[in-house]
Amino acid sequence: MRPFAVSCLVPIEGRMLFVRHTYGVAKGRILIPGGYLKEDELPSKAAERELFEETGVTARAEGLFAARCKGGQWILVVKMQYVSGEPHSDGYENNEVLLLKPENAILRPDITNMSRSIMKAYIECPDRIIPLSEDVPPTYDPQKYEFYGV
Repeated sequence: MRPFAVSCLVPIEGRMLFVRHTYGVAKGRILIPGGYLKEDELPSKAAERELFEETGVTARAEGLFAARCKGGQWILVVKMQYVSGEPHSDGYENNEVLLLKPENAILRPDITNMSRSIMKAYIECPDRIIPLSEDVPPTYDPQKYEFYGV
């Protein structure tokens, strides 16, 4: 198991972006898109890359919405601002892309537990975010540094 992953929370016109997974424990279920970080990749860049690869959607990472730590794996849920692109399946990791109202998504029997929990939190507080800071110390390479919440 790779230790670091991201999930992408992408609201588009009042609906949330989901994919139907084609493998693993989530096979056949819907979840918010995401994936693993590459070596030396920052979470925001991984989220933007994974989202585009899986759905064809371009979005900008705004900050962290939530984090899950389980058995040596950290998943950062990155809240994103939709920029462009018509959502479509990658035909590999997922076989369907859906735009669902969060209130409807949580009622579906085919949603993953993590995505259901994230949607419930989003419904309760859609503006919740730990923002990605623009503050980069002068001794750090901004391409290799992210700081949230400051």
